[in-house]
Amino acid sequence: MSYKPESVISYSSKILDFIAKKKLSDQEKDWVTSETLEGFKENCNPGFLEYRKAVSNNYAAVEWEDSGTGFTDLQGRKYIDCLGGYGVYNLGHRHPLVVEAVRNQLERQALHSQELLDPLRAMLSRLVAMITPGELKYSFLTNSGTESVEGAIKLARMYTGRPGIIAAVGGYHGKSLGSLSATGKAVYRLPFLPLMPFFQHVPFGDAEMLRKTIASSHAVGQEIAAVILEPIQGEGGVVVPPDDYLRQVRDICDEFETLLIIDEVQTGMGRTGMLFAVEHFGITPDILCLGKAFGGGVMPIGAFVSTEVIWEKMIPNPFLHSTTFGGNPLACAAAIAGIKVIFNEGLIEQAAEKGNYILPKLQRIARKYPALSEARGKGLLIGLEFTDDRTGYRVARGLFENGILVAGTLNNAAAIRIEPPLTIAIDEIDVVLEVLEKVVKRVTEGHNE
Repeated sequence: MSYKPESVISYSSKILDFIAKKKLSDQEKDWVTSETLEGFKENCNPGFLEYRKAVSNNYAAVEWEDSGTGFTDLQGRKYIDCLGGYGVYNLGHRHPLVVEAVRNQLERQALHSQELLDPLRAMLSRLVAMITPGELKYSFLTNSGTESVEGAIKLARMYTGRPGIIAAVGGYHGKSLGSLSATGKAVYRLPFLPLMPFFQHVPFGDAEMLRKTIASSHAVGQEIAAVILEPIQGEGGVVVPPDDYLRQVRDICDEFETLLIIDEVQTGMGRTGMLFAVEHFGITPDILCLGKAFGGGVMPIGAFVSTEVIWEKMIPNPFLHSTTFGGNPLACAAAIAGIKVIFNEGLIEQAAEKGNYILPKLQRIARKYPALSEARGKGLLIGLEFTDDRTGYRVARGLFENGILVAGTLNNAAAIRIEPPLTIAIDEIDVVLEVLEKVVKRVTEGHNE
């Protein structure tokens, strides 16, 4: 054997020791930082170090602890979280009720046997049926958003017996092979071509082009199983479609007997000021995809949800689509608690009210400073459009240096997202606005930031 058991035991013991500690000495902090940087360089991917704001300064910010609406790095620097894990932390960091539910379940059982009936899977699925729109009823629980999309694509093809999938340019549905085939960004697709066949992309917001594409596809025998869309494009830069777009899409899908898959992985669970963003547009999908905030900000879990009629294809052999860890008891406990918190604390209403508070103020900053072209969004899913990637990254880095984290990386920062926890306080929003205006002003005036 190439490994030495004593070395493995020694190193893992040292790691477990620092995990167990509430506080670290300066020497221990230095060790954790150096091990983190070395591990990324030698064993994860050194490319990450080139793109993270956390190492773009004269120090490396290493995550240490979090709570509420922010987190603290290893050196004690505090940050207001306006990235929100790209939509994970709708309830904030480590919400006490969610943590308690997971801890209680862990003390009883962590994973299920795969044979006996697991109660929390059934109970969570019933809750999902209670909160999702229209006649959506049956859920398959997954580990992530991309797995939810994979399952939705398979279900649509199985139900319709058709191969074709239409998605939108600029859309983001994940990076596993099927979901990447639906994702509409060349930067993610090009290294892996050819992807799955029978996927097409049309401009987001152009219902007439969608109609023509479906009609043309049917005319040549490549019938379309489903259209998959985000109700608001997240990774694409928080692109809000015209008010009547999704209603037109729903009508087109009905006309051609094509299923409509709505990807609410990022927009769902109250993020946009509705429980699900489709509610802004008054439509119901045939299949709904969930992830990110579905786990209450504590556990990874996703789902794809559909109607009784469509689900009939899944019943004769329920093992046609399966997962080892999807719907495990810990993740289900977190999701159940998360749903309760959303309703119990009025987080949907908070997202709407706080979005209405912050967006006009961001738009005022955009009118004052040319570096910021536009501010747009719904609820607390907000996009800031800058003149180019370099400008956006300078702003994102400047905010980070002032204790505020937003989405925006070195090669994808022309449009950066603001997605704070829905629990963010108004005075924290005011701090974000104040710092943002100072940073945008400096960047507009040409100062290094």
